[in-house]
Amino acid sequence: MVSFDHREPGTPEQRWLATDWWSDLPALELDDVRRVVVVAAHPDDESLGAGGLVARATALGIAVTVVVASDGEGSHPASPAHTPADLAATRRREVVTAVGALGRRVALRFLALPDGGLREHAGTLEDEIEAALGPAARRSGVLLCAPWRGDGHRDHRVAGAAAAAVAGRAGVTLLEYPVWFWHWGSPDSLPGDLPVRSLRRLDLAGDERDAKSRAVAAHASQHRPLSPAPGDEALLHAEMLGHFARPFEVFVRTDASSARADPADSAPGCRSDGDSLPRAFFDDFYRGRSDPWGFETRWYEQRKRALTVASLPRERFTSALEVGCSTGRLTLDLAPRCDRLLGVDIAAAPLAVARRRFAGTPWDAVTSFEQRALPDDWPDGRFDLVVLSEVGYYLGRADLDRLLDAVTGALTPDGVVVACHWRHPVAEYPLGGDAVHDALAARGDLDRVARHDEADFLLDVLTPPPGRSVAQVEGLA
Repeated sequence: MVSFDHREPGTPEQRWLATDWWSDLPALELDDVRRVVVVAAHPDDESLGAGGLVARATALGIAVTVVVASDGEGSHPASPAHTPADLAATRRREVVTAVGALGRRVALRFLALPDGGLREHAGTLEDEIEAALGPAARRSGVLLCAPWRGDGHRDHRVAGAAAAAVAGRAGVTLLEYPVWFWHWGSPDSLPGDLPVRSLRRLDLAGDERDAKSRAVAAHASQHRPLSPAPGDEALLHAEMLGHFARPFEVFVRTDASSARADPADSAPGCRSDGDSLPRAFFDDFYRGRSDPWGFETRWYEQRKRALTVASLPRERFTSALEVGCSTGRLTLDLAPRCDRLLGVDIAAAPLAVARRRFAGTPWDAVTSFEQRALPDDWPDGRFDLVVLSEVGYYLGRADLDRLLDAVTGALTPDGVVVACHWRHPVAEYPLGGDAVHDALAARGDLDRVARHDEADFLLDVLTPPPGRSVAQVEGLA
C-alpha cells in the first residue's frame, strides 16, 4: 500500500523526464470538442493538473467552465493566525486570478463543499457537475476533466469518482489528471500504478506553458509560507512544483462509448446499478492511503468507536467476528472484551496494516485477520458477537440479505449483533445506512435491544428473540 507525505521530496521530476515512456503516449486531440468542464477538488488542482488544457481550449475558442468543489479551507489546519474562513477567501481570490491567467471568459462555479469532506457530499457534487455539463441536448462535443481517482488524495478520489459517474450517465468523454501521483509514484512502477493504455499526452506550446506557470504562481498560499510561524509552512515545495513545469500534460481518458463499462471492471467510485461494490473499488481506494477514513485522527471516529464498544451488552464474548475490519482500529478496542476475535475484510492492504497494529500487543494471540469477500466466503464457526461497522451499504440489496442470513445462521442463541452505519448519502454506495438498519429491523430472527440515533449515524444492538435488556439479563428488572 502506497503512502506519502507532502513534506517529503518525492520522486524527482528529472526521473520522470528521463524515461522514454512519454514518447509512446498518443496525443490528446480536441478537434471535435465544443465545451470543456474542469472539476477541481480544491483551488489549484485546475492549474496544476489541467492548466495547459484550459489554456489550449480557450485559445481555440472552446468554452470552458471550471467547477471548484471546495474552497480549500483545510490546507493549513494548524495555522496559528489564519482561520479556515481566511484561507477560503484567500484561495478563492487565487483561483480567480489563476483561471484568468489561463484564458479569457472562463466560467467559474464555486460549490463551497467542505475541504476534506467531499465524500460526505458526493451526491451534491455529482448534481453540480451534471448541471455544469448543460442540457442533455447540448452535450455533444463536451469533454469532462477531473482529478484522477487513483491520485492518493481522498478528495481527489471522490471528485474523480463523481465525475466518472456523471460521465457514464451523460455519455461524455472523461479525462482524469494526476497531481499527487507524480510525487509518490515512480517510473519504475509503470504501468502498474497508472492505466498506461488509457493515457493521452497534451504537448504545450510556449505561450501555454507561460499561462500555466502564471496560473500556478497565483496560488501563492500553497507554495509560499503564510507566515514564519509553525503551521503556516508551504504545502507545495519546489520539487513538487517541478512536475507541473514540464512541457506536456498527461490525462487518463475514458471515451464516451466505454463510459458504461461492466461494473466488475469499473474504476473506483463507478457505482454499479444496485450491485455490491467490487473488490477493485477497495483495492484502488486504499492505494496510497495509510488512513483513508481518518480512523487515527478524527474525533468523530474516536467518539463513534467509544459508543460502539460501550453498547456491548456483555462484559466478555467467547468468539467474535468483525465484518469489514479495515485497518483494525475498532478491532483494537474490541479485542480486550473477546476470548477470540476474527477480523475479515475484502481488501489485502488494510489487513496488512491491521496485522502490524496487533503485532507485539497482548491481543495478538487471540486476534486473527483474513481476507474474505462476504457473503460468499463466509468463515466457519459460531459467533456470540458479530460487528457490522460501516460495511453494509457497500452491498446491493440481495447481497445484504444474504449477509444477514449468514450472520444469523452463525450466531449462537445468546449472540449479539452490533451494527453502526453512516447515514448521509454517498453517491457511489449501493445503499444508505438507514436502508441497512431497516433491513435489520425487518428480520424476524433478530430483536433490537438498544439503539443510538443521531444525524450522522445509527447504532443498533440486536439479539435472537426474545430481546432482553442488560438489566433483565442480570435480574435487575
